[in-house]
Amino acid sequence: MKNYLKATAWEVIEDGFFPEHNRITESLCSLGNGRMGQRGNFEEHYSGDTFSGNYIAGIYYPDKTRVGWWKNGYPEYFAKVLNAVNWIGIDVFIGNRQLDLNKMEILEFKRVLNMQEGVLTREFKAKFTDGPIVSVKVKRFCSMVDDECGAISYEIQSINFEGSICAFPTIDFDVVNEDSNYDEKFWKEVAKDTFGTTGWVHAATKKLDYQVCSGMKVSASLNGKDLNLDVLPSSERDKNVELMVETQVSPGDTFTIYKFAANVASINYDKSELSDRCLDRLEAISAKGFDRMLTEQKAAWAHKWERNDIIIEGDILAQQGIRFNIFQLNQTYTGADKRLNIGPKGFTGEKYGGSTYWDTEAYCIPFYLSTSPEQVSRNLLIYRHNQLGKAIENAEKLGFTAGAALYPMVTMNGEECHNEWEITFEEIHRNGAIAYAIYDYVRYTGDNLYLAEYGLDVLIGIARFWSQRIHFSGDKEKYVMLGVTGPNEYENNVNNNWYTNYIACWCLSYTMEAINQVLKTNPERWAEIADQNRFDMGETERWQSIVDNMYYPRDKVRSVYLQQDGFLDKELVPVASLDERHLPLNQKWSWDRILRSCYIKQADVLQGLYFFEDRFDKDEIRRNFDFYEPLTVHESSLSPCVHAILASGLGYEDKAYEMYLRTARLDLDDYNNDTDDGCHITSMAGTWMAVVKGFGGQRVYDDVLHFAPFIPKAWTKYSFKLSFRGAVLEISVDHENVKIEHLEGFNIECKLYEKQHSLKEGAVITHSKK
Repeated sequence: MKNYLKATAWEVIEDGFFPEHNRITESLCSLGNGRMGQRGNFEEHYSGDTFSGNYIAGIYYPDKTRVGWWKNGYPEYFAKVLNAVNWIGIDVFIGNRQLDLNKMEILEFKRVLNMQEGVLTREFKAKFTDGPIVSVKVKRFCSMVDDECGAISYEIQSINFEGSICAFPTIDFDVVNEDSNYDEKFWKEVAKDTFGTTGWVHAATKKLDYQVCSGMKVSASLNGKDLNLDVLPSSERDKNVELMVETQVSPGDTFTIYKFAANVASINYDKSELSDRCLDRLEAISAKGFDRMLTEQKAAWAHKWERNDIIIEGDILAQQGIRFNIFQLNQTYTGADKRLNIGPKGFTGEKYGGSTYWDTEAYCIPFYLSTSPEQVSRNLLIYRHNQLGKAIENAEKLGFTAGAALYPMVTMNGEECHNEWEITFEEIHRNGAIAYAIYDYVRYTGDNLYLAEYGLDVLIGIARFWSQRIHFSGDKEKYVMLGVTGPNEYENNVNNNWYTNYIACWCLSYTMEAINQVLKTNPERWAEIADQNRFDMGETERWQSIVDNMYYPRDKVRSVYLQQDGFLDKELVPVASLDERHLPLNQKWSWDRILRSCYIKQADVLQGLYFFEDRFDKDEIRRNFDFYEPLTVHESSLSPCVHAILASGLGYEDKAYEMYLRTARLDLDDYNNDTDDGCHITSMAGTWMAVVKGFGGQRVYDDVLHFAPFIPKAWTKYSFKLSFRGAVLEISVDHENVKIEHLEGFNIECKLYEKQHSLKEGAVITHSKK
């Protein structure tokens, strides 16, 4: 773990420059607004180790899948999240000296991510080798109000020199991806121009012809007095424009550059009008000015925090951790555009490719259900419905027929774009998460109309896939499922993964329930669905037979479910017995050794017990937890939160707290030595769940909201708000009392420690724990 950052309630602070951790800090200090974002890179040139990254939502590159041995069914391409325009650049020269912290003596340095306001600041004082000293203060944000725009205030003060300061604001599409082959570049220039204090570049991707116009408008001041900048000197090169702002300074003088930037994309506008729309945005935000934009930014974030903040007292590491996770979720996805989804790295890096994994359905939807308007979660589900045709095509490529749908493991547009066979062909449990999200949404919101409008089409496609993927074993006289990879990706091509078998049968059962419900409540709509899907009720006979006769591997001695048929053939050595030098396994061991080991990357059997805990008694959950958790290395970001929730329900309070800190501070403390390539955005929703579903004990059963809170020993108090069916509640927990207050909205039923209460606006329930 890294511990070079200061822990505060609202800020991530790098006090003093740590160049050896610069990539990690760049990841942690990433900014976004749902439409665009970038890593916490320096504006000025930096010749040291850095990972430059700027991203625009929805834009990707279909790179040719490269494998040693092509197999039928492989995706045609791997979707790269494209490094887009670098709009933050402001190169600085003091006389003929280039400002470059890698080549200067750094006297003071502080980089601060203000999560409360959505602003990144940096302050430093540095000395050139020949003596001049500068003090620099930078403030940057991606506007939540003007979500195609960002703004920078770059302030340079002379400490001990007279002479010129020359700043070169740039717009630069001449960028590469970290994972580019042979430094391949993916953008080509369409047009560019500079005039007055403005410059813009219009560029297109070399494939798919996504087009973006990015522009800047610049103003400046000296000692707080605006400089007259009618026409700035400029220069151009391929995919790049640069302006020049110069002034003379004496010791104590402060030169400030304001850079307003806009990025408009062809996914939102006609390509022919991109430059006009970009210039419109620049005029609008520059007319507002930096201070007004900043004020609006603070207000927008205050509104977000009012609804979804979690307050923890007595434990600053826990408090900073949960706010960091909520902050990243809020700036990655706003729900404003139902064509978009939540990428595993968000706007913090390029790794994984694609914008959508099953993480969205399994982890993110519960967060947005409770903290955002209902339409936000609905849009995430509609996103999958809109890609049902592609899911059917994905299944057809693997030989399935009759409308069977296999949703992709990784996608941008519904097509599978993951190029590892054990994932593409075998990690099919993802289909279950899509179905579970529909169930979870309907259960939480009571929006049964969703099934008739969108959900049932998806469920039928998924059920048809499971029906064809499962076959009857004459030897076992049971239905089985062979050649799969479960959530634990440290096993591939296994037979009868318990979780996959279980969720497949659950999908079949739930689909039959949904059919009956829609048939009963909306027979006209059911007739349309049946006709559109060429559905015959006779299909459900096989579905029911599978549900009634599925094989589930089980260890009768330990009375636990087996992760897969051959799990007990492994040498079962707890993680605690491993020398720490072996961890993390995925960076220290060969893949062959990992696959043969008993070690579990993330919750697998326990994932199923988490999803369906109401179907298992507590002793059953306990036995499985006690067996599998000691074998789990938690090298997936999705792992700790599930274990925190289960441990909470079992009364394992210390283990729950340990797992909470691991999920909350996974990136802040670089637990898995991989924060340098970006943060783990989708798993951050799991951190929220660890508090609300874990410590808060929040569940929904039979249309009633349940709570059974406890408080970790290290905390003195915690509180959170959530929305449920038009009501907003605040739950506060300390070591003596639990309080639930109905803040606004409709009347609801609620259970606290299994005692039912009717809540209306203004009502307060208090439970004494003495």
